[in-house]
Amino acid sequence: MNVLLLSREYPPHVYGGAGVVVDHLSRALARRASVEVRCFGDNEQARPNLAVHGYAPWERLAGGPEVAYAPALEALSVGLAMARDAVRADVVHTHTWYVGLGGMLVQAIHGLPLVVTLHSLEPLRPWKADQLGTGYLVSTWAERLAVERADRVIAVSAQMRADILANFRVEPERVVVLHNGVDAEAFTRTERRDALDRHGVREPYALFVGRISEQKGIFQLLDAARQLPEAGQLVLCASSPDTPELLTRLQTAVSGRPQIRWINAMLPVDEVVQLYSHAAVFVCPSIYEPFGIINLEAMACATPVVASRVGGIPEVVQDGETGWLVEPGDPAALARALQAALADPARARRMGEAGRRRVEAHFSWDRIAALTMDVYQRAIDDHRRAPAR
Repeated sequence: MNVLLLSREYPPHVYGGAGVVVDHLSRALARRASVEVRCFGDNEQARPNLAVHGYAPWERLAGGPEVAYAPALEALSVGLAMARDAVRADVVHTHTWYVGLGGMLVQAIHGLPLVVTLHSLEPLRPWKADQLGTGYLVSTWAERLAVERADRVIAVSAQMRADILANFRVEPERVVVLHNGVDAEAFTRTERRDALDRHGVREPYALFVGRISEQKGIFQLLDAARQLPEAGQLVLCASSPDTPELLTRLQTAVSGRPQIRWINAMLPVDEVVQLYSHAAVFVCPSIYEPFGIINLEAMACATPVVASRVGGIPEVVQDGETGWLVEPGDPAALARALQAALADPARARRMGEAGRRRVEAHFSWDRIAALTMDVYQRAIDDHRRAPAR
């Protein structure tokens, strides 16, 4: 089978979970099929059964934050470029709204089945209207069109599937649930601590890893951290702010708080693994999280998790077994769970070990690639039988 993946992100240009997913999924699929990835930016790679090509936006639209909606139009121009080149594929698979237009054009021009993976839903992220202005109308339009035209829609959690059916006109049989995975070989507990010394991290500490975004609940976490024991440290490995205003807000919020260690960088995997491995607890306080791959990374490193009971997180983190689940947007509940993790290291360690076992049993990329190939085949079979839409 020949597979065409369209994505905004692909290494080395990764800033969010979708890019991590496309990276690992493409490599796992390449053990079963011939895979081409088309992504944003300057990116040309060639590996066995895997080719990567980067695309730039139309010059007339590129580079400008002159108006808030410019990035949305820029994304559409990249989709046009992706669809312009010759296609040798049996199925086209898009990730996020950014490449939805490109996927629909490939579907129409080349008569291919379209598979769409949603990593979040624009209708459930209304705060993006502040970031994109009327560009938010463009992103929601592009997402809706792609979902409703797709031969198959992959939801990364059962909760997301329910949200898709509630927000889009799509037949239930076309929406399937496939969880994301984690590289359990790259993310595994290590005794190395040099990264901790280099970044000024002291034990015991609670760890947050993620973008600086309203979605990630980082400011609720900062409120909760005021109730942590004096001996405990909160480590924020947080960068890539959604807006300059959020970066300024975080700078102000951590100022004068020595208990908080802010690492304003996207660290290499080996350093992040060290942070995960020696954390007393990992915390994911998101107010919206369709899946939460970051929790799998922590669990793979045998670290217990405190996370919001939202979206797909309860399908990953088992309350009382691999960590603690709390209601989103509740700093007091978050503080109590963090206190419990720090107060009972033996129990936390057992939860971390259970998390590692859960990752190994259910969240390998090899297993997910095999299930994805099944989705492709069903989409191909249905596309051949169905009248043109």
